[in-house]
Amino acid sequence: MRFSFSLYFSLLFSITATAHAFTEAPVSFFALDKAPELGKMANFKASALCNVADKTQYYLANFSEDKFAVHAGKVFDESVTLSRVEQTLAFICQTYREDVRANRHSRLHDPDFLTSYFDFYRWTPDIASARSIALKSTNARKTSMLNDIPTDKIFLTKYYTKLLTASDVKTSVYNQALYALPYDELGLTLAEANNDPTITRNKFTRQEIISGVLEEKKLAKALIWLTEEALHDVLLQGTGVVDVNGVRRYFNVHRNNGIAYDYAIGKRDQARYWYFSEVPSIMGYGETLENKIAIQPQVSFAGNVADLGLGKLFMVSYKQADNEVSRLGVLSDQGGAFDNNLFQLDLLVDSYFGWKDYHQANKQLPDYANAWLMLIKL
Repeated sequence: MRFSFSLYFSLLFSITATAHAFTEAPVSFFALDKAPELGKMANFKASALCNVADKTQYYLANFSEDKFAVHAGKVFDESVTLSRVEQTLAFICQTYREDVRANRHSRLHDPDFLTSYFDFYRWTPDIASARSIALKSTNARKTSMLNDIPTDKIFLTKYYTKLLTASDVKTSVYNQALYALPYDELGLTLAEANNDPTITRNKFTRQEIISGVLEEKKLAKALIWLTEEALHDVLLQGTGVVDVNGVRRYFNVHRNNGIAYDYAIGKRDQARYWYFSEVPSIMGYGETLENKIAIQPQVSFAGNVADLGLGKLFMVSYKQADNEVSRLGVLSDQGGAFDNNLFQLDLLVDSYFGWKDYHQANKQLPDYANAWLMLIKL
């Protein structure tokens, strides 16, 4: 799971779109494009794209009971099917592996190959919802960026996993714990836990936990200890890439206290609190912690999984140094920022210690981009 950042708003906010309600017939935001404009295919590795495609296809094939994510999509016509999405992901890896065996440059970087084998559905953003959110925002810059979304481009935000330092034990500097699920929930499925109103997880706000209620009552295990600022960051982002005594470790959100994220307030004032678990790598979407998809930078998008359906292959194009650049990525992550949001994708860029090194590495990326859904031709 991820939490969204644009270049300007990294560490400041996550966009939560809550305004769009389909009281009339749904508007189509995707249309078949017979002549898509591809730029130079760059800024992604075919090997990484195959890796994420493969793991996402596995999820689609093995967790069909997850009706939230495993479906063809709610905003497409009948030409977009779940089977076709799975075939598209399989073809990505088939192509990559054939190219490796043939010792040739990846055809996934060849615009002619892509237009020969894929159909492209141009994405027209849901401007009405973006404008509605902008009216409610108290942040002038955020309002401006939402109002400035072009009618033919999506809002392309970027997110990263926070590089942190931490301690195995509490110290005067590292005095805030990253907690595992409370003891009274260990061994319970999510359904069992959600049907028990007495569990610890739903009793306390972020502020109460920071004040020490879990530590005082010994209600949960502290996985590691962070500074308070780092805790707010990792709660916002959902993933922590942590240096603990010189060892790189990964932590991912597990379950939260049931309080919704409030996009109108800052990170320190949020009442929502996440409990974490240690994981082997950066993880994306998954209905449970155990089946989350391992994702990689530069080829993983977060977006509106509920409406678009997990596993969609997207191409985004934009100007970079006076050249048109196109890149591919898989919709393999999601978050509260994308509820009813059909105007935005969020690109996982990498892991950074903070805004300065993140901005330096990604300042060339634009805020808006042309976007297409890609499906293997039948």
